[in-house]
Amino acid sequence: MTKIILDSSAYTRFVSGDRAVLAVLSNAKTVYFSVFVLGELFAGFKAGTHEAANKKILSAFLEKPSVAFLPASEETADCYGRIWVALRKAGRPIPTNDVWIAAQAIETGSVLVTFDAHFSLVPGLRLWDQFI
Repeated sequence: MTKIILDSSAYTRFVSGDRAVLAVLSNAKTVYFSVFVLGELFAGFKAGTHEAANKKILSAFLEKPSVAFLPASEETADCYGRIWVALRKAGRPIPTNDVWIAAQAIETGSVLVTFDAHFSLVPGLRLWDQFI
């Protein structure tokens, strides 16, 4: 895999030392980090008791040369709309932030590294082969 995007579940496992996540990160040329994942993590940090330490670890991760911060774009919004409609028509909605993350993975042609099974419902989304 040359391009990946991390979901918050994968980032959390990375920080915990998960060997499979470490391996996929070490083999990726580009690791995209979504603004939506950042929001999920900041919310978790604020709800926890180690906000400053968690932000420091995240900041160091984001400074790595292979990590590229991924803001939302008009193309992201278009992908979001297509995914949202497809999931609603199928009667299989997933959390809103995860639709945005899936949209960015599709937009960038990346493989999504996640441990959340509901991402498998997203048509056209490429998932990490070790997921779940």
